[in-house]
Amino acid sequence: MKKKKNPTRYLWYLVAIGFFIIFFVVLISSVISLGERIANWTHPYVSYGFYLLVAVIVWFLILNPVRIVVFSPSFSIETTLDKDSRKNYRVYKKVAHRLIDGDVISDNEKEKLRFALKDGYDNLRLALNHTLDSSLKKEINKKIRKSAVTVMVSTAISQNGKLDAFTIISVNFKMIKDIVSMCGFRPSFKNLSKLTVNVFTTALIADGIENVDLNDFLPQSTMNLFAEIPLVKPLISSTVQGITNGLLTLRIGVVTRKYLFSDVKETSKDIIRRGAFIESTKMLPSVVGDAFKGFPKRFANLFKGKDKKEAAESF
Repeated sequence: MKKKKNPTRYLWYLVAIGFFIIFFVVLISSVISLGERIANWTHPYVSYGFYLLVAVIVWFLILNPVRIVVFSPSFSIETTLDKDSRKNYRVYKKVAHRLIDGDVISDNEKEKLRFALKDGYDNLRLALNHTLDSSLKKEINKKIRKSAVTVMVSTAISQNGKLDAFTIISVNFKMIKDIVSMCGFRPSFKNLSKLTVNVFTTALIADGIENVDLNDFLPQSTMNLFAEIPLVKPLISSTVQGITNGLLTLRIGVVTRKYLFSDVKETSKDIIRRGAFIESTKMLPSVVGDAFKGFPKRFANLFKGKDKKEAAESF
C-alpha cells in the first residue's frame, strides 16, 4: 500500500524558499547601497572588489553549506528500527561508508561497521542504529554547544541587529551542514524547510532583541540602581541578547539532531519541539559557562599581535 503524500510539505517548501528570497533581496539591497557609498568615497573598482568579497563570504558561509546539505542522502535513524524497510539498504551502505571514511567515530566502531557491511541488511541496520545513537550523538551535541557559544559571544559583542542576524544565519547553517556531514545523511526536505524557517525566524528575533528595553522586564528600582553604576546596564542588555540568541541556536541544533535521530516513539512534532526545548534549556548553563570562560581570553587576544591568528580562529 502506497503511503499518502502530505500536501503540507509543499507549503513548507514555499515558505522556506520565500524566506531565502526575502533574505537575499534585503542582502543585495544593503550590499549595493554600501557599494555605492564606497564608490563615492574611493573608486568604482574598490566597490567591485567589495561586491566580490561579499559574494565569496555568502558562498562559503551560506550557499555552500546549503548545497552540501541538500545533496546529501535523505535518511533517518527511525528507518534503522523498521525491519521491513529493506528498500533503504543502499542508503544504509552509503551512510556506513561515509561514517567509515570520516573522522567522527572511533576506529573500533568503524571496524564494526565494516563487518556489518559484509553481514547483510539486518546486521548493518543494528550496527548503524548503535553507532548513530551513541558516540555520534555525543559529538553532535559538542558541535551544537560550540555553535551556541559562537553565537552568544558574537551577538553580545556586536550590538548591531543586522550583523547579529547575519551571524546567526551563517553560524546556524554551518552547524546544520556540520551535523549532516558528521552523520552522512540529511533530514527530509520537509524537515529541512522547517529548519530553514527556524533559522531565519531566529535571525529576525535577534534583530528585534536589539531594540528591547530592559525597563519592560526589570523593576524600576533595579533600573535606577543600574543607572548609578557605569556600563552595567548596557553590559546586562548585551549579555541577555547573547544568551537568548545562544538558546535559540541550541534549540535549532537539537531539533536538527532529533529530525535525524527520532525513533519510532518520537515522531510527533509536538514531542520533538517539547524535547528540544527541555534539552536546549538543560544545555544552556554549560554553554553560558563556556562563553564567559572563553570571552576574556578571546578579548585579550585582540590586543596581542602575536596571537592575532589564534584570536581570529577562536571567533
